[in-house]
Amino acid sequence: MAAQNLPGTVGTITNGQPDPNAVLDVQELRVHYETPGGAVIAVNGVSFKVRRGETMGLVGESGCGKTTAAMAVLHMVQPPGRIVGGHIFINGTDIVPLSEAELREFRWRQAALIPQGAMNSLNPVMKVRDQIGDGIETHEGKQPKDVLKRRILDLFGTVGLSSRVYDLYPHELSGGMKQRVCIAMAIALNPPLVIADEPTSALDVVVQRIIAQTLLEVKARLNVSMILIGHDMGLQAQLVDRIAVMYAGNMAEIAPVKSAFAEPMHPYTQLLIASIPSIKHKKPLKVTEGLTHDLRNPPPGCMFQLRCPRAMDVCRQVRPPLRELKPDHQVACHLYA
Repeated sequence: MAAQNLPGTVGTITNGQPDPNAVLDVQELRVHYETPGGAVIAVNGVSFKVRRGETMGLVGESGCGKTTAAMAVLHMVQPPGRIVGGHIFINGTDIVPLSEAELREFRWRQAALIPQGAMNSLNPVMKVRDQIGDGIETHEGKQPKDVLKRRILDLFGTVGLSSRVYDLYPHELSGGMKQRVCIAMAIALNPPLVIADEPTSALDVVVQRIIAQTLLEVKARLNVSMILIGHDMGLQAQLVDRIAVMYAGNMAEIAPVKSAFAEPMHPYTQLLIASIPSIKHKKPLKVTEGLTHDLRNPPPGCMFQLRCPRAMDVCRQVRPPLRELKPDHQVACHLYA
């Protein structure tokens, strides 16, 4: 299909080749937010893959671009944001040039979202059954009532919800129950890719554990691939297979989760992991000093140079490429040149 100038997209995307072993193959993705003071470069040429059946963690401090990158994967970047370059292959289809009608058909079937704010994502005047049923019938056409009810109840069983939720309104549910309803909606059409945007951030620690366990069970039962966006490095360590670390719209490091925690190579990843409190060892909390540069006017060279404790002259002149330094372990840093 020929590329089009669509809302949220600029120019013609060059033809790339997707990785047949990846459910998601993001190549040189660029997303800008237009402002009167210039374009904010939210995602700056990011590339990563999600393999079949794996969970990838996407981490970084607030404002690093992780949620924008994930929303771009679903082609849901809101104005004044727009995709200005790159490819987003889902099961071999580049979704960047698709029309809005094609995207509506593609979403939920091929990729679905578990939103961060479950309390704000459900329609307060519709019963849970109607919200899930509407999504199913929008994509698959009118269903017999008994068949649709059985599907919805089966989804509730998958995410650990009681059948009584079927006739309830969102305000009658707890925060954890609402989050599990959102998980049920995301997997209703068995998409191969699910994006979970900080699914436990607004919940207490007990409910966080329940939701984390639900995500693990959903992955195991349906064999879906998943992107888990978050700040909680401890939760990432327990749930994901690989982890991708973003900083200021750039990819700093991608590695298997065990390797990332045992031998983090990028200075930013090292600082993130060092900031995790320990219940075994008393140690001062490490804080990354300095401020992120103005995203409208990035400096030449490495994006982390202004805050990096190990910055060198070359870091201020040349942007380091993301290179594989160990098996399946990619780092963008001049320390290993």
